[in-house]
Amino acid sequence: MELYGYKNIMQVPRLEKVALNIGLGEAIQDAKALEAAERDVAAISGQHPVITRAKKSIASFRLRSGMPIGLKVTLRGERMYHFFDKLVNAALPRMREFRGVSPNSFDGQGNYTLGLKEQIVFPEIDYDKVDKVRGLEVSIITTANTDDEGRHLLELLGMPFARE
Repeated sequence: MELYGYKNIMQVPRLEKVALNIGLGEAIQDAKALEAAERDVAAISGQHPVITRAKKSIASFRLRSGMPIGLKVTLRGERMYHFFDKLVNAALPRMREFRGVSPNSFDGQGNYTLGLKEQIVFPEIDYDKVDKVRGLEVSIITTANTDDEGRHLLELLGMPFARE
């Protein structure tokens, strides 16, 4: 409150939600890819994912509207804090050649988006049962008004930003 001059405790930035997203282009040809990714996302987040479907038909991708092309999960409350703790303390340090996350991935309103190249960095995923390594997008939505406030909040929560 003192750093940014807030007059009310409710103005202090906090985590609002964490959204996980996997885009599955290969689900067009392989229906089992969707099931495997759904199992992985459910294990990582502790919550059942929602299947996202194509809005438009794109002939060059052999895609028709309504076909399943991804999964998403929105975490709030206790599950959100549990996942954030697991991300910062278990998953990110297990990444290869990890030197910290980019401090430049803020969107202008204090929200942070992070892309992981493989889902096997999470401790719940058994490497032997993984059929294919998939990427995962993690969006951390805060109530901060600026990127600077959001960065300070995430630093206080333990997010390992890379030093430039």
